[in-house]
Amino acid sequence: MGVFRKTLTILAVLFVSACASEDPLIYQQPDMGSFQMKWNIVVADNARLVPPSRSATPAEWQDVLGAEIDRRFSGYAGGRDFHIAVNVDGYALAPPGIPVLLAPKSILVLSANVWDDAEARKLHAEPERITVFEGANATTIIGSGFTKTKEEQMRALSRNAARAIQNWILTNPEWLALPPLPAAQTSEVEAQLE
Repeated sequence: MGVFRKTLTILAVLFVSACASEDPLIYQQPDMGSFQMKWNIVVADNARLVPPSRSATPAEWQDVLGAEIDRRFSGYAGGRDFHIAVNVDGYALAPPGIPVLLAPKSILVLSANVWDDAEARKLHAEPERITVFEGANATTIIGSGFTKTKEEQMRALSRNAARAIQNWILTNPEWLALPPLPAAQTSEVEAQLE
């Protein structure tokens, strides 16, 4: 029994490491025209934990998601101030489980808003609902709770959420004084949001 468990553990670690999510900032950042982030507001007081899940406090979500949004957007100095406001609606952080048999996935659901500082108005009617998974491949057979800490899961989800927010903003080039995206590129960006 011990040898079987060790073999299964080694296989699980190798499989998960092969499917690990990459840091989206290793790629060149896209042009965001006039964008310059002034405020980054994250609210998580009403975040709903969807079992099975490890639990996280609103303060933990505010810290990690706020840090990843800053990390993604703080390098832009387009000269026109924008605010990004995010509400964490729900999450599941995969707990340790039985590999292959029980492999819950980590997920983060949020609502995002973008405000124009000079015009003191929100740039869209309804919040953008964004759902992200932890890794590049949400169909892996082994949950990350087996190999990652809660903090690592939250960081990966937050990085992917920041990238999804950026992709959504880029589907609205008129906000950024950018030329309209070609139809093929718009479809590609929108596909990344699904």
